[in-house]
Amino acid sequence: MDFIFHFLFSPLPTPIIVSLFALAAAALFYLNTRPSPIRSPTDLNCQTMGIKDGARKSALLEDNNNLISYYYKDAKTLYEVFQRGLKVSGNGPCLGYRKLGRPYQWLKYRQVSDRAEHLGSGLIHRGLKPNSNTFVGIFAQNRPEWIIGELACYTYSMVVVPLYDTLGPEALVFIIDRAELSIVLCDNQKKAETLLQNREKGQTPVLKTIIIMDSFNSELVERGEKCGVNIVSLEEMEALGKSNPQKPIPPKPEDLSIVCFTSGTTGNPKGAMLTHENVVADAAVKISADRAFDVTISFLPLAHMFERVVKFSLGVLTLFCILQTVVFGAGAKVGFFQGDIKLLPDDMKTLQPTLFPVVPRLLNRIYDKSGAATPFKKWLLNFAVERKYAEVKDGIIRKNSIWDKLIFNKVQDSLGGRVRVMVTGAAPISPSVLKFLRAALGCQIFEGYGQTECTASCTFTMPCDATAGHVGVPLPCNFVKLVDVEDMNYFASNGEGEVCIQGRNVFKGYLKDPERTAEALDEEGWLHTGDVGKWLPSGVLKIIDRKKNIFKLAQGEYIAPEKIENVYVRSAPVAQVFVHGDSLQSCLVAVVVPDPEVLPGFAKNLGFHGSIEELCKIPEVKKAIISDMTKLGKEAGLKSFEQVKDVHLHPEQFTIENGLLTPTLKAKRAELKNLFQSQIDQLYAKIQ
Repeated sequence: MDFIFHFLFSPLPTPIIVSLFALAAAALFYLNTRPSPIRSPTDLNCQTMGIKDGARKSALLEDNNNLISYYYKDAKTLYEVFQRGLKVSGNGPCLGYRKLGRPYQWLKYRQVSDRAEHLGSGLIHRGLKPNSNTFVGIFAQNRPEWIIGELACYTYSMVVVPLYDTLGPEALVFIIDRAELSIVLCDNQKKAETLLQNREKGQTPVLKTIIIMDSFNSELVERGEKCGVNIVSLEEMEALGKSNPQKPIPPKPEDLSIVCFTSGTTGNPKGAMLTHENVVADAAVKISADRAFDVTISFLPLAHMFERVVKFSLGVLTLFCILQTVVFGAGAKVGFFQGDIKLLPDDMKTLQPTLFPVVPRLLNRIYDKSGAATPFKKWLLNFAVERKYAEVKDGIIRKNSIWDKLIFNKVQDSLGGRVRVMVTGAAPISPSVLKFLRAALGCQIFEGYGQTECTASCTFTMPCDATAGHVGVPLPCNFVKLVDVEDMNYFASNGEGEVCIQGRNVFKGYLKDPERTAEALDEEGWLHTGDVGKWLPSGVLKIIDRKKNIFKLAQGEYIAPEKIENVYVRSAPVAQVFVHGDSLQSCLVAVVVPDPEVLPGFAKNLGFHGSIEELCKIPEVKKAIISDMTKLGKEAGLKSFEQVKDVHLHPEQFTIENGLLTPTLKAKRAELKNLFQSQIDQLYAKIQ
């Protein structure tokens, strides 16, 4: 007792007193700066509830099965969503654009609304009918005029038909003819020339007018006249409408808003018909307060539903196309990138977005570039991730911890430093990457799943759910059920099966294609996705396989190559991988595209140097890559027959431009097989 009394009450040495004060100050700073935890809107251990026929609904729907069609009573169509944004923003900044090295310039909500009315009035004055039977094409890269053209259609109940930059001339011809597009808005002369080339060949006879956003030469006008196409500027069309104004004729929720043609990997594109209710319902999940000062960056293609929904719904985030609807509905801002993905980092730093729609491919790049060079730095980075991630699991989301200041500030600054919500989808994301980013970026990261036919998304992760490896729960606008896939041994009674969706966000069918519509939609209105899912104990959905793109090996085993590719692509030296097999072979082979930033260092550790092309030809390098892929495969639980036995290293990336990826970055498996058939044959010959 005397010792304890002496220790507690006798004077302490000055260094110890200083240290105690420092610890106390640090503790006070931590407590004062640590934000209040975010609370989940539902029990994370029971996120879904069962309803009839084995289907599930979001626990957010509580005791009723009334699916949500909208969030705001005054915003039931996309036209009303934008008008609400105009009102709540107080005519604030709406659409931003910039030139290289310059700050963003902004069009205000009223400017955008007025220009949309002028353009729509001009279209009507030129003979278009203001109803949902009138389709207008938009063939342009992301920019303010894209949104103005889209809003012009919605203001007068017309329907938007996006045209992809990379679809190719045959698909463009098919879409223009199928949708009977008499008018197409283009961003520049080059795209207009592409359309004229088809017209000059006697194709697309329905096309009568091309409206160009940028400047163009008089020769283009003369060329158009020769083949019966009128070439006019967007400025001219807006001036025409301003001189001949038409009162808005808003659409109804059940009216068509867009026909989004899915690229597909084979055959002609399919035109998914989506109503205003489809899009607004898909955006009607509230995950954060309205933030009129929020800003998002637009770089993912507006021709796809992910980016479009995003821009129309800020504060109401849901996946692919949801951010558009969310953003405008809350009166927030959309800043467009300069058009070159290589300049995106500069755009991010200049714009400083608070909302960031993204795809896993970009997140993987961020993750790869955040690695540590030395063992100590790697240990410190991992330690910081664990400490920060522990906070994330407790609902603490922040950017001002000691780890942010010492470790994560650079990666946060690379995204502008203000991102508070990130939405990822379009493809699976590695749990390890998601864990790292949730810790490092100090923002909420939501993952969603869906397809164009359900207006981009049908499931979404809950706020505060820090677990990974799943795609969340059904949206409040739809139900989800799993259906038996007998030939793959997936049964709904085991909580596994094909993912099917029913609800307000499910499309009305494919344009003029009843046969494909019947394949996608059953008699009860359930959309069959072709993906295989599994319900996890907490009620969340995990995508585990793909019903399509499966094949059988010689011994009768079914193979889902996309599942295997998603495992192998986690290998550091692997940027892309194409897994192949057929019923005449008993094993798998693959074509691997090495990561050009990782491969030199990977090969150097093996004692080899050279260009990417040279390194791809070195057997020892290939052997080491196969070893790393096999290790990851074992860790992921791949069966022996699911592991590739040999690979061909290819130095050039699969891209949209070289025809090996769809515009949504999915592998064109038929094209890849044809391109690498000789290498595949050689690999099998060596194995035999």
